[in-house]
Parts: sequence; C-alpha cells; structure tokens
Amino acid sequence: MNTALSAKLKTLPTSPGVYFHKSKDGEIIYVGKAAVLRNRVRQYFQDSRLRDAKTDALVAEIWDTDWMVTESEIDALFLESEMVKRYKPRYNILLRDDKSQIFVRLNMKDPYPYLSYTRQPADDGAEYFGPYYNGFAVKKALRYLRKIFPYSTHETMPARVCLQYHLGLCPGVEEQKISSRDYKAILHRLIMYLKGERQQLVKQLERDMATAAKKHEYERAAKLRNQIRDLKELQKQILFSDKEFLDISKDQALAGLAELLGLPSVPRRIEGYDISHMQGTNTVASMVVASNGVADKAEYRKFKLRVPGNDDFAHMREVISRRFSGDHADWPKPDLLLIDGGKGQLSAALDALEAKNVHIPVIGLAKRLEEIVVHKTRSNVSVGPDSASAASGDNYFSSRVPEGMSEQGKIIVDEARGQAHGPYITQSDDFYIILLPQNSHIVKLLQRIRDESHRFAVSYHTVLKRQRQTASQLDDIPGIGPVTRKKLIRAFGSLRGVKEAPLEQLAAVIGRAKVELLKPYLTH
Repeated sequence: MNTALSAKLKTLPTSPGVYFHKSKDGEIIYVGKAAVLRNRVRQYFQDSRLRDAKTDALVAEIWDTDWMVTESEIDALFLESEMVKRYKPRYNILLRDDKSQIFVRLNMKDPYPYLSYTRQPADDGAEYFGPYYNGFAVKKALRYLRKIFPYSTHETMPARVCLQYHLGLCPGVEEQKISSRDYKAILHRLIMYLKGERQQLVKQLERDMATAAKKHEYERAAKLRNQIRDLKELQKQILFSDKEFLDISKDQALAGLAELLGLPSVPRRIEGYDISHMQGTNTVASMVVASNGVADKAEYRKFKLRVPGNDDFAHMREVISRRFSGDHADWPKPDLLLIDGGKGQLSAALDALEAKNVHIPVIGLAKRLEEIVVHKTRSNVSVGPDSASAASGDNYFSSRVPEGMSEQGKIIVDEARGQAHGPYITQSDDFYIILLPQNSHIVKLLQRIRDESHRFAVSYHTVLKRQRQTASQLDDIPGIGPVTRKKLIRAFGSLRGVKEAPLEQLAAVIGRAKVELLKPYLTH
C-alpha cells in the first residue's frame, strides 16, 4: 500500500456506502458496498486476515480507493449494482455475469393483487420495487414483513384457502375472506415500507391505533399495536428504497461528460430515447431517465406512436415533439438528451426540438463503434479541440482519420498499457464524431442509458403485441366490449385463464351481469 492511499484510508467515514478500488492506471477494478465503509475497506489491507487467492491478487493491484457515502445499506446495495453493471470491474466475479437484478412486483389494479419476484420487469402497469442484486436478502426480508402485512402470492387462485392463511401470512383472498378494499389497504402500508417511508407508516399506524381505542375497538387497536412493535423491531433489517443519495461530484462519468460536451454543469438528469416496432406495427418509443447517473425508474415514460410505417426518423420526431409539446410541464427539464442512433435519428430529434423552440443539449450514440454523434451547431454543446481532454488521456482533434486509426474508426492501442488512447474527435459533414476508449467511464454511462432505453422500448412493444394476440380470442364473445376484455386480460391473462377462474373471481372483476354473458363460453 502506497503512502498516499494509507493517508487516504484514515479519512474513511463510518457511514454505509460504495467503494471503488482502482489500479495504478486509474481503472476501476473492484466495486463493493459496506455498512461501515471504514471497517470494510480497511479489511482489505489487514495482513492478519485470511484471504483467498482472488482477494490477494486484487489487493496487490490496488493503487487508490474512492468511495461514495449513502444514507442506508439498501442505497449502497442499489448503487453498487448500478456501478458494477456500468463499469464491469474484472474482479467483481460474482456480479459481472449477465444475471439480471431482482424486482418485487405488485399490480394494484388487480382486485386481489399478489406479490411476486421477477428479473425482467414488463411494462404492464404493475408497480416494481428495486432493482436488488441480493435476491436472497430481499425474499428473506419480505418473509419478515409478511408476518406484519399478510399478502397473497397466488398468481392463479386455488380452489380453497392455502396453508399460509392458517399461519396468518395470507389474508384468505382465495375465498374472499377479506374485501378487496381492506386487502389493498394492507398492501398500501407494505408499499410505504418498501419505499422507505417507515417513519410515516409508524405515525399513521399510531394514529389509527389511537382512533380505534377511542371507539372502543380494542381488538383492532391491539393488532395495530403489534404491527407497530414488529415494525420497530425490523429497523435493523435491510430497508428497501429506490432513492439514491449520491455525491455526484465524485462520479467520473458525469464530470467527464460535462467537460467533454462543454456543459455548464454536471448533467443531473439525462433522458434516453429509443424506438421499437416489428415491420412497422405496434410502434412504441421509450423515455428512460438517469438521475445523478443512476437509473430512475419512477421517471420512465412510454409512448404509443401514431405515425404509421417503418420510419425511425419520423418516429423520433414524433416522440420528441410529444415530450416537449407543453402537455408534460410537470416532468422535470432534462440536462441532456441521449438519442439511440446516429446522424439521422439525431437530426430528427433536433428538428422536433427546434420546432418547439426548445434548447437542450442533445447527442446520439451509434451502436457499431459506440460513437458519440454531435451536431456542430444545433446540439447545444461545445465540442472541439479544447474539449478533447475530458477523458483522461491525450488531446486529439482532427478533420481526418488520425494516424494509426482505420477508416472504420479503430482506435490506437498502447500495447504497453493495453488500453486505447482518446478521445478522438473527427468531422463528418455537419457533425462531430467522438470516439472514446471502450473502457471510458463516459462510454459505460452512455451505454447503460442507451441499453436501458432499448430494453424498455422492446418490453412495451412485446406487451402490446401479446395483448393484441390475446384480445383477439375474446372478440367473438357477444356483449364483451373492449373495456371488459381489457379487465379480463389484466386479471387472468388469457381466455383460458378466464375459463379456469371461479365465477366469484370473475364477478369481482367485471360484475355479475357480465359473468352471465360469459357463462355459455365458460367450462368449470
């Protein structure tokens, strides 16, 4: 351990957070989380600790360590996962695979929502909490919470109450032993806890307990008292929240991006856009948001596009025009727009912005070589020779292909360090094309946002395609209109699911009158 690092470790805080081990070249080689940063990080440098070969190899390469402080362990867990996904450090063996993060799913639009876990959240109107990497910890904590807030896990309703009901872990939705309204009230309290609103939840329960006592409803008051007691006992457990509390001045990607593009400040809100369709049908667009460099799923938006056909440029003009039409004044103004595509998609987005008289920095990211595409005069950024030093490395700017770089944009590689120089800024028509090393923090940040916008768009397109296929199966039933079909699909998934559902469940979704119309088509 060098002298500078030894002195730096003495300033480690006792707060939870995420730490970054770096090599001598500044490469992030390991990302980890800690409940107490001082204790965890110092453990790496204690010779008395038993370590495996992998850790010994890691410690031998550590030249510098940086960290971000978070407010809680769950914030550290979430931030760690995002940073590992972004940087893919070579020593994060357990986290660098393609395994998706886990989400907790609740669809509050269902009459009797069930709680489930998924690694591929769909754009289906349900609420998703996460993402979380440690699925075991998430499921264990929710098992504790289930004792306080009983919930159902039945995607398909059984014919009679389950064992969990007799254990007090399920409210008995199978036989409607609890009304939909009362059951959702329980779930809303669970959601408050999942969102990190623990203090507000306890205060609400205390008010309800006092009100029940005044009304001499002593059994209900005792139940609420027990819930408050159990909640307070869980304070030391993992608490879930999708809010990040980061010191973004330490985020090299955001700082480098601001310098590269000549932005007046670090881009706190970046919006990414992508288009998805299949041969011009079910065309949709996605808008994803990165707040302080981390995915902010609560701010994601989707658009069902109206322009027909297979025209990505027209579709990009439409989505940007609708985003800045003035109908969404309550949406925060972005500091930067990232368009998935090259010159054509970027030009279409710029046309739409200029038509709305909106001036926001806009760049494109072309997939083939991960080229950052910037319009010389219309992108509202400042790119040129002076900005080429943003990513650590040499300053390159040329109107031609640099020496040692092919026409296809192959970056020079320093064989001694095994890394690419950069950035290279070349000119093409009215555009600057910026090439950064593939291990650049900036590239990894933009890739994450671009890939997330693509995933979200494809997800929504898939949902629409499936709904269209499923809805057609119900079209031939007289008296069942589009609204009723939508309710049935949302609740039971398919015509088969409708046929297998008990009449009581059907009535809870569409009413007794509609059930009578369905009866001739049902078999139980």
